[in-house]
Amino acid sequence: MTDVWKTKWGARRVRKEPPTIDEALLAAESLTSDFDTKVEIAAALMGMPVDAVRQQAAKRATSQRGRQTLVSGRARAVVVEYKRPRFAQPARPLNRR
Repeated sequence: MTDVWKTKWGARRVRKEPPTIDEALLAAESLTSDFDTKVEIAAALMGMPVDAVRQQAAKRATSQRGRQTLVSGRARAVVVEYKRPRFAQPARPLNRR
């Protein structure tokens, strides 16, 4: 999904990606400790049905016992590109002697 809008510096695009299951469940963990509520929050963040997220969360919960709940950074990189606008340079005066 991308949004494109025009500014005085040209077109700007923002790429929107829904969070992964790990990112959504990590965000839900910081809000509540109840498993069903975590699943509902993660499903709302991802835009997926609750049943599909519940299955993935159950698999993730059994395989990740005893891990740290907070991690720093994201697994995916975010790249921001900036193109400088071109300006017309004024004509140079001729050196006449």
